[in-house]
Amino acid sequence: MSSTESPSVSAASVLPRAASVRVGEGERLRSVGLPGVTLSIRSRRPASQDLPPALYVHGLGGSSQNWSVLMAELDDVVHSEALDLPGFGDSPPPDDGNYSITGHARAVIRYLDAVGRSPVHLFGNSLGGAVTTRVAAARPDLVRTLTLVSPALPELRIQRAAAPTALLGVPGVAALFTRLTKEWTAEQRVGGVMALCYGDPSRVTSEAFQDAVEELERRLQLPYFWDAMARSARGIVNAYTLGGQHGLWRQAERVLAPTLLVYGGRDQLVGFRMAARAARAFRDSRLLSLPDAGHVAMMEYPEVVATAFRELLADTGESGTDTEGDVTDVTVPGAGS
Repeated sequence: MSSTESPSVSAASVLPRAASVRVGEGERLRSVGLPGVTLSIRSRRPASQDLPPALYVHGLGGSSQNWSVLMAELDDVVHSEALDLPGFGDSPPPDDGNYSITGHARAVIRYLDAVGRSPVHLFGNSLGGAVTTRVAAARPDLVRTLTLVSPALPELRIQRAAAPTALLGVPGVAALFTRLTKEWTAEQRVGGVMALCYGDPSRVTSEAFQDAVEELERRLQLPYFWDAMARSARGIVNAYTLGGQHGLWRQAERVLAPTLLVYGGRDQLVGFRMAARAARAFRDSRLLSLPDAGHVAMMEYPEVVATAFRELLADTGESGTDTEGDVTDVTVPGAGS
């Protein structure tokens, strides 16, 4: 789908362009203009044109690149697309400045409605897990299956390592943090993120580390980088405080799609203890526990996550095998070690 034109001035038309975003082998990047938002879409050519569509949504501070390896693993079973949420990756900020969970979910829904590829196999990590949960609850017609990797669903007692992320949402903290860390190199920043997000940071290859450094250097040039981070962090915190029908756990209970839940035992941002609650909340769920994984299991153990997704397809009859879809709990000891 080509970009659309709007009679009003959008954020995409006035912001400076940073360096080019990395596009991996077999990938394509395009920009899609929608009412109020412009989204960057990363896609892969599927093994067959009749494969069902899949859409991937990244976490806070991430981008569509977070899904590149898993997308390649699933080339033969789905037609993969990953989007950059507004203000992240290569997507400019939303015109209305709304970075709430609902705002991000609205962008995902607008894209799916516009391209007419739904229902899709929907994937979400962290912030993207909260966003896709809201999408699946609000628009069940758009979702075939839901795969959540360490979804950012409300916790009464958050992980200690997640506290700085929550504080980032407090007005003024992002500016203070920027001043305090102005001497940090991109390598130092990426090293800190890897230590926080990976169960074993030594698994990150030197090539992947350098790619992450180059991407961070590119994004730090964007005038809205910290604003998008801070407002999205605030959106997560605000979503944690919502009750009633708008509460994320209540919406999880309304999800009709068969759901694969992936939790890492070394996750410093989303408590591993939340896995059991999630398995109870999502009515048709399967739980994959990876004791050695951190917050981004799809990047740490893509082959294991891909296998679990294939089993979800078989379990739901999507791959020609029709089995019961009750809650199952699979623990993979030492996965990938």
